[in-house]
Parts: sequence; C-alpha cells; structure tokens
Amino acid sequence: MNSNLAPAYQISIGDCWVLWFKKSNSYSIIDNEFKNLLDLFINSKSENQFKSKILQDDSLADSEELFQTILKYLANCNLPITTVENEIASLDTSRRNISKYYNINGKTLKVNYDCELVLKTVHPSIAHCLTSNITAIDVTFDIYLKANKLYLFKDEKLIISAPKLDYHKIQGKFIMQLLCTIHNQPESEWIGTFHGSTITNEKSSILIIGESGKGKSTLCAVLTASGFKLLADDVSPMLSKTEDIYFNPGAISIKEGAFKTLDTIIPNFNALPNIVFNKSKGVLKYVPCTTPEKLHYPCDAVVLVNYSTDSKTSLQKVSIKKMLETLIPDSWLSPNPHHAQQFLNWLQRISIYELTYSNNSEATNEISKLFNAANN
Repeated sequence: MNSNLAPAYQISIGDCWVLWFKKSNSYSIIDNEFKNLLDLFINSKSENQFKSKILQDDSLADSEELFQTILKYLANCNLPITTVENEIASLDTSRRNISKYYNINGKTLKVNYDCELVLKTVHPSIAHCLTSNITAIDVTFDIYLKANKLYLFKDEKLIISAPKLDYHKIQGKFIMQLLCTIHNQPESEWIGTFHGSTITNEKSSILIIGESGKGKSTLCAVLTASGFKLLADDVSPMLSKTEDIYFNPGAISIKEGAFKTLDTIIPNFNALPNIVFNKSKGVLKYVPCTTPEKLHYPCDAVVLVNYSTDSKTSLQKVSIKKMLETLIPDSWLSPNPHHAQQFLNWLQRISIYELTYSNNSEATNEISKLFNAANN
C-alpha cells in the first residue's frame, strides 16, 4: 500500500533510523517504534489490513489516527523539490566598478563588484587570497545589485539572481562555484556542502557543527592557533569520488563577542579590519589560516559544539538525531541517489560527539584526543 511513498534508502544507526526520500531529497530521523508502524503501513495491501494488524497487536489502539498520522508523514516526506526558474538576463558590464584578483590553488580569479556593499558579500572571507601577480585569468565572476536584485555571473553566464535580502543565496552559490573552480570539479560531483567547519591534523579531519553563537568559529580559531589546520570554515564540501572533505579557502569569521578571547591567542588579531555588513551580524573579523598540506582529508568524526559560560568541559557521544537536526537545515545535500547513499554510508562510519566547554585549552585537549584516537 502506497509503496511509491516509501523511502528510497534507509539505514539504522543506534536507536534511530535515517530515511532518504528521493522525490523531496529530504532526510527523516525516526525511532524504532515509528519505523515498525511505517513498515507495516507500506507493506499492508489496504487500509483495512493495516488497521486490522494494528488492532491485533493492541485492541485499544486508535488505528484510524495511526493511519492518518503515517499517511500525513509520508505525504510531507514526498513533497516534490521546488525549483525556481532563473530569469534570463545578460551581463551588465557597466556594473564593473570594482575589480579584485585572487590566487587560490594555482587559479587566478577575477571578481567584479558594482559597489562596496556588494563587495562585502564575499570579499572579506577571501581577501587574504588577493594577488597582483596576474598572467592569465582562469575564471571571471560578476556580482552586482540592480533593481533590488543581486546577480551572480560566471564567465558572463548567469548563475543565479536573488532579491537583495536573500544575499545568502548569492554567497552560497558563489562558494559552490569557487570550490568547483579551484578543485576542477563540476557541481554535479559534490555529495554536499555541510554547514560546519572542518579542522585537520593533516591525517584526518573533524567536522565541527553547532548553532549560531555556540562557539564553533571561535573554537576553530583557537584550534588553528594550537597547531591544527583549517580545512573549511562554515561551508565544508564533500566530493563523491573520494568521500573526503575538501579545502574551502574562506577565512574564519569571528563575531565581536569573541574578540577579547582571540586577541591574546591569534597574532595581530587586532590589526585585522572590522567588517560591518549588516546590523544583525554586527562587527566581524576574518582570520586567514595557513593552507593544509593536502587539499582534502577523510572525515571520521563530527563534533557538536556547545559553548556555555562557566561549564565544565565534557565530550560525550550523542545520537545521530541530535547531530542531523543541527547539520541538515542549513546544509546543501545533492539530490543524486548515488550521493544520498554515500551520505548515509558516511553517517554509519563516523563517530558523533557533543563538546560542552568554557575553557579553550581543555576543549583543545579533547579535540586532540579525538585525533589521536582516530590515527592510532
């Protein structure tokens, strides 16, 4: 019954099931009890058969309510992916008022901006990659604001347009195109770009995730000052071919609340320019980091960061459910079924932890222990 609504892939991790629905490219985390009901629903030949089996197990159960609950759940999980057709627009070269050149992984990129405000959407995070040694340009981007819409072009081809207030869509697409360029990979080859930062000891890597304000970026900056290398800040891309996380050249964005902490740890931190993009983000500094020896590393662990004032340092294993509820909402995950299967397989392999801390040195020691355990 309704087998066409069944998940395309499913895996069991701990006391949870992670399901992937192809039609919606969505992931759902459910417990064993609900999974049993779901299987019964999908395998039943009719509504009456489902209700009959429910009542056989529990004569007091509300079989109608259970039927409607599962039917609604499956309907929501199978809502088709909504795609917005991009408008047809030609490049307006008169908007090329500011031009910057960047050298990243041997590639020379030219980015044209129309004003200082638009420049702040992407430039501060890659400003440390600026170059004046220009022999040939590998790719040219144009980003400009016109009639309250932002436009992103790559080699004069429109990539995306978005309302001014949806500037994060332009940022996300620019990062994706940047990654494709510097790693010589098409967009179709990425499993996903995870909303999290990745640290490496140049043998393996750890993905660090957390809600805004929980200390994710600050911890990454502390870790780089302790000898670890930043593989990616905020957007961590995973490639299908290797299932490794790849280098993202963006600097670490630090909010004003962490300035005092990092001033004594990061050399010349105060000399970094203060960036104000909008009131909601406040004052930011961008900390550039040394490029790792390799441009990609396997990721064997995910750490959910939870900075809490005066808390004792604690590193505990947590459920896949808690991790995915933090990771998935702001991540991009490929709709390709092969990539979805790879993502689920990766989830089965990794170790998942929650780090609660208020002491940076103790937090660094816990991360060091994880790396040592993974590499022994």
